[in-house]
Amino acid sequence: MRAMNRSESSLRRRRWAGGALAAVVLAALLALDLRGQGPVWQGLWWLTGEETPLAQIRGLVEYLGNYLRVPPRTAPDVPVNHAGVNPYGINTFLQQEVEPAKRERQVQMIAAAGFTMIRQQFPWEDIEIHGRGDFTDRRNDLDGDGRPDPVDAWAKYDQIVALAEQYGLAIQARLDNPPAWTHADPAVGSFAPPDDVQDFVNYAVTVAERYRGRLRYYQIWNEPNIYPEWGEQPVNPEAYTDLLCRAYRALKAVDPQIVVISGPLSPTVSLTPENLSDLIFLQRMYD
Repeated sequence: MRAMNRSESSLRRRRWAGGALAAVVLAALLALDLRGQGPVWQGLWWLTGEETPLAQIRGLVEYLGNYLRVPPRTAPDVPVNHAGVNPYGINTFLQQEVEPAKRERQVQMIAAAGFTMIRQQFPWEDIEIHGRGDFTDRRNDLDGDGRPDPVDAWAKYDQIVALAEQYGLAIQARLDNPPAWTHADPAVGSFAPPDDVQDFVNYAVTVAERYRGRLRYYQIWNEPNIYPEWGEQPVNPEAYTDLLCRAYRALKAVDPQIVVISGPLSPTVSLTPENLSDLIFLQRMYD
């Protein structure tokens, strides 16, 4: 019996040694193939699109992992809304131009180039500047007497909307950039959402009511998945979605024909608190 046990143990050792040797030989052959771009390398390149051996192996692991993941549930194809709208437009910041004549010249050139839409910022901080419900601009001394001269904060935006109508341009109004009075703690940064989201909703409604029937497209915020567009703090897909949905409902109540557009996400693979992959951010918005 002891002789038989020794024989079986010796056989197992030889099998282990043979297996290890075979593994070493296969690993060496694989290394030579990958280094020399042989048949295995060609197959992995076709499968993963990667060229370096390590990336190919990592890609193969990811590929095989697809068979262990639950596939996404996709809805049947449905017609895309607003597919008939000209997809080309110009990003404008006409409010930064001091001279009205130069604003008009820019709009004139955009229309002459064949564009039919501009995305124009309506920065909250430049319209409801000093406090809730206050739409008078008292930041500038226009006549040099040492005292600020009140100006209607809507005036230049009224001109921009009128210019767009005059030259046949639709406006996608971008609403963002809260004024300082919306933050109790200035350390959150000037781009951070307001302490009370309802203040932003009220602002959006005020813009929509003022330009009812003249502005149809409203973009809520801009690139909320990256720094510093969400302020000096981590981005927050759930908080942004809440802001977006509340603004959507309020704007639709002003005019059901209004089209509410989610703030475009910045393409990034980053996974830091301040810069979050647009794919993950979007998934969390849907969730």
